[in-house]
Amino acid sequence: MSEQRIPHARDIRKWASELGFQQLGITDTSLDKAEARLFEWLNDGFHGSMDYMHRHGTKRSRPADLVPGTLRVISVRMDYFPPDCTPIETVLDNPALGFISRYALGRDYHKLMRKRLQQLAGKITAETGDFGYRVFVDSAPVLEKPLAEKAGLGWIGKHTNLINQSAGSWFFLGEIYTNLPLPVDSPSTESHCGTCTACIDICPTDAIVAPYQLDARRCISYLTIELQGAIPVEFRPLIGNRIYGCDDCQLVCPWNRFSTPTREPDFNTRQPLDAPELVELLLWDEPTFLRRTEGSAIRRIGYRRWLRNIAVALGNGPHSKAAMQALASRKGLDSMVDEHIDWALARLSD
Repeated sequence: MSEQRIPHARDIRKWASELGFQQLGITDTSLDKAEARLFEWLNDGFHGSMDYMHRHGTKRSRPADLVPGTLRVISVRMDYFPPDCTPIETVLDNPALGFISRYALGRDYHKLMRKRLQQLAGKITAETGDFGYRVFVDSAPVLEKPLAEKAGLGWIGKHTNLINQSAGSWFFLGEIYTNLPLPVDSPSTESHCGTCTACIDICPTDAIVAPYQLDARRCISYLTIELQGAIPVEFRPLIGNRIYGCDDCQLVCPWNRFSTPTREPDFNTRQPLDAPELVELLLWDEPTFLRRTEGSAIRRIGYRRWLRNIAVALGNGPHSKAAMQALASRKGLDSMVDEHIDWALARLSD
């Protein structure tokens, strides 16, 4: 039996670039330090209601436990910031508008990047013959940021997002787990955050409890996307008009002055949701919500959480007859949503 041909890393990088990825790195599977940090984070309860983080055990931090035979991880990044969207500050400064995290304005990245990674694996297969691999895009227990850091794509900043020195942090990550013994890249061993605390200082809910340490239970992205039940009352006023995620920590990061808008057309704003009117959004019925969020990551939160988030945002805005009427018109659809509507109506009535 002939020995399997191993492709050159430069060829894999070239193929990745042709598929729209801005960078590719290769690393081994040793994540001992990241695993220790993960278990400490879980023991502190910072994962909130994301119980699946516990259930996966070591599969998240030991790639070969998730995909037996894995020797290397190919890590890629793809810029996503849409070039055509309303400035973030413009939306946040207008309480009549709803803010949606910029990663969610385009097509759902999971499907697009997974397809591109499959295509990259196909190009490798054409070179090597069949080989063992699986692709992941935020879809399985994978420590994507520590892997990307080890693969040389950047460093994990104080806000716990990955930062690239020449591209900032407005990008998605994806991985190919493989049994090919590819040469590995040098890891990003140095943080370039220095003494900067901009991300910590700006966080509306003080979710960055220490440098490089995030309490998800306080994070607006968690509260508006991951949390399925009621948003704790203490955090509702702090959410402002953010109805899907929060980009504040990235907005103020000095390294994002080097970021560039995405060149991927599918990440351009698909619907006019970069500066939407909150009252209009609340009046969407469920079929409208499903139609207007088709192909978008926003759909994952479902209609009731969508209404919940908008109700909180309206409750944080100024009193208006239109807001009061819109809120009242959505009463009776769901008890959890009703609780947030009642909270908003009480705020607007004070």
